[in-house]
Amino acid sequence: MSEKKVLSQEEISELKELQTTFKNLTEVSGVVEMQNYNIQIKKEQLKSSLQELQRKESDLAKKLEDKYGQGSISLETGEFLPSK
Repeated sequence: MSEKKVLSQEEISELKELQTTFKNLTEVSGVVEMQNYNIQIKKEQLKSSLQELQRKESDLAKKLEDKYGQGSISLETGEFLPSK
């Protein structure tokens, strides 16, 4: 039978440190993935909000055009300037 070989305390410590580091990186990777997932959800919410804002802007522009015709509006004075 061959002689039993035992690792030194330094080697065992080194292996344990690598194992701990790997575990920590794995946990951090999971946290980053969750943050990324939450960012994707937030981006979709913002996209939806932007689309709703654009729809409201378009509806208001149509309403004002139906009422006043084509032209431009000064937001400072509220004056409508018809297109020529």
